[in-house]
Amino acid sequence: MSKGRLEAFSDGVIAIIITIMVLEMKVPHGADISAIRPLVPVFISYVLSYVFVGIYWPNHHHLLHAVERVNGSILWRNLLLLFWLSQVPFTTGWMGENHFAPWPVAAYGFVMLMAAVAYYLLVRAILAHHGKDSRVATALGRDIKGKVSVLLYVVALPMAFINRWVACGIYVLVALVWFVPDKRIERRLAKD
Repeated sequence: MSKGRLEAFSDGVIAIIITIMVLEMKVPHGADISAIRPLVPVFISYVLSYVFVGIYWPNHHHLLHAVERVNGSILWRNLLLLFWLSQVPFTTGWMGENHFAPWPVAAYGFVMLMAAVAYYLLVRAILAHHGKDSRVATALGRDIKGKVSVLLYVVALPMAFINRWVACGIYVLVALVWFVPDKRIERRLAKD
């Protein structure tokens, strides 16, 4: 099967996720600067989530760019990734509205963990379909960043109940690790 529809659908869903997140930000009631103060946690959680969704989009784009064809397993695993990403607006709003309380911070981390696992499963399906000697397999290599990200999320989940700020710091650390899109695929495709 061609990958074009998968790419277009995924891009559309990710755009909708970002739109939903920004629509969750409410206009302050009041004209002075103090009216913005209660919205600071909402804005901070929005920025963090925008960065995360923004990180998934180019990495997903690069991944699919290296893919030559798709099958049912890839389609379903891509849907699983999009499902977990679609939960980001909910947990973002919950976390921001409740000023980074432990349960919302843990729920946010759980959604991020599941999105990372879903991305990993998508990569595994792509590799299974294309083979271990394919250009996508050689471009991905060992995927250390992906494995470290999952580990960091696993550490952050219980940390949300011990020290929510440390858990949030771990989320920021994961974002920093991924902030620059993965260049392995670009380098591999440039050789072809």
